[in-house]
Amino acid sequence: MTVASRWTKRGPWLAVGLAGVLAAGGVVAAFTVPEHTTHVADVRTVRIETRNHVLEPHYSSVPPAGGDHAPQWLACGVYDRPVDDGLAVHALEHGAVWITHDPAMDADEVAALGRALPAEGILSPYAGLPGPAVVTVWGRQLVLSGPDDPGLAAFLRKYADGHTAPEALASCAGGVVAYAQVEGEAV
Repeated sequence: MTVASRWTKRGPWLAVGLAGVLAAGGVVAAFTVPEHTTHVADVRTVRIETRNHVLEPHYSSVPPAGGDHAPQWLACGVYDRPVDDGLAVHALEHGAVWITHDPAMDADEVAALGRALPAEGILSPYAGLPGPAVVTVWGRQLVLSGPDDPGLAAFLRKYADGHTAPEALASCAGGVVAYAQVEGEAV
């Protein structure tokens, strides 16, 4: 029997077997939802039209997710008082993550948010949030129900690398520290 005739006889069976394997894989894939897509469906995309350095920026979103900003940027870290929006937005332009929380949030919950904060991140209280906490990167935001919201980890996996920021490879290093940061954090 020649090689060609062996393939002629086995070919249909191999095709049926391959189709079965692919079908089984499709069934498994249909019932398996990747974790990174589970909780980021509510991410809000903010359209940013300008990103100029200005002395008095104005924002329409709370907290701002981009736009015109201060000429300097905010140093990353954990702050126990509200920070300047323009400085924080400039840090977002550099690829930072900004987690804001209700000023009345319990200290243990604030500490939990701080543990989730990436190295290139800012944590600060912010009055008037649409929820207990909001995580923001350049052009993207997610309102959180609190520090244990699974959306926080999913959002950070998807966006903490700074890829939405116009100057993603810049950093918070050398940024302005308006006042002392929370004890134990870099100043």
